[in-house]
Amino acid sequence: MKDSRILSSFQELPHAQGALPLSQMPELNRTREYVFDTCQVGVVLRAVLFVQAIVLVASLFETSGWMPWLWQTMLLTGAAQPAVVVWLLAVCLLKRPLDRLPEQAQWAVAIGLGALAGAYGCAMLWWLGLLQPAPWLASTASGALVSGVLVAALVWRMRARMPAGTTARLTELQARIRPHFLFNTLNSAIALVREEPAKAENLLEDLSELFRHALADSKEARPLWQELELAEHYLAIEQVRFGERLRVEWNLDEAAAKAKLPPLILQPLVENAVKHGVEPSPTGATVRITTQRRGSVVVIKVTNTVPAGSGAKGNGLALDNVRQRLDLLHDVQCRFQSALVNGVFQVRLEIPV
Repeated sequence: MKDSRILSSFQELPHAQGALPLSQMPELNRTREYVFDTCQVGVVLRAVLFVQAIVLVASLFETSGWMPWLWQTMLLTGAAQPAVVVWLLAVCLLKRPLDRLPEQAQWAVAIGLGALAGAYGCAMLWWLGLLQPAPWLASTASGALVSGVLVAALVWRMRARMPAGTTARLTELQARIRPHFLFNTLNSAIALVREEPAKAENLLEDLSELFRHALADSKEARPLWQELELAEHYLAIEQVRFGERLRVEWNLDEAAAKAKLPPLILQPLVENAVKHGVEPSPTGATVRITTQRRGSVVVIKVTNTVPAGSGAKGNGLALDNVRQRLDLLHDVQCRFQSALVNGVFQVRLEIPV
């Protein structure tokens, strides 16, 4: 990896104090997505609420009046919720072995664990003397049925991510090979070939690196430092095009490098900052990229100054795309915000480490 040129040119800026060169970011292994990753907060929350909804409805069949219904609901909740938590934990611990099994075997094991979890919930109430006689068969069958529904939801959730990631990559690829973008970049290189061949060579290297990332066939999340490196290549190309009109500031936290992002998700935000901040302004704009780790959360900010009267028009499609892809990867564990305040447009992402 070549040394960061853009970052070093802004080392003396106040906002870039403490920033680390992208070339010094630690290399990280990419994490794999598992169908049975049931330890995520969003998955646990939805499973618990789903089972509780079943309990609330099932309690209505054998009761009349509020007090009997409430007692029946409490009784069934005491059996169902421990069982679903045990199932979620067991499946999460076995997610890697399950992933190596054939699809039919995965379903069989997960549903079998659900049947055992149902029997476990029934055994708890029977042992406490709250359920006499114990409905072993009904509890086991209920556990198997509910686990089957949860497995179907997990499979659907995983399959829903794949086409979304593919579509996003293709959209980003099309943006990268837009005729005017390629035309402007090559023209900048041609203009530099005779007078400043070293700059022309660096520009073509950045363009090559940009296309290499865009063409990479990866459905897995990438470490944050790779996304920042890609943004650096893009900004280096635009730096040749806009010159002093494009002012870039970096403030990077090394502790945030472990955060995982969908591939090519930071790039549209940086491109928007250039397109809607630098391009329409005769004096240019400042693009600032900041990362910071706060406990178990990483905060990423991309800001740009906006010409007076232009607002943030045109950012909607890219921002919606980024928001949806983050939801697919991190579910309820991430936050996405954007706002225009005092002539500065800011996009803020919060993702788990």
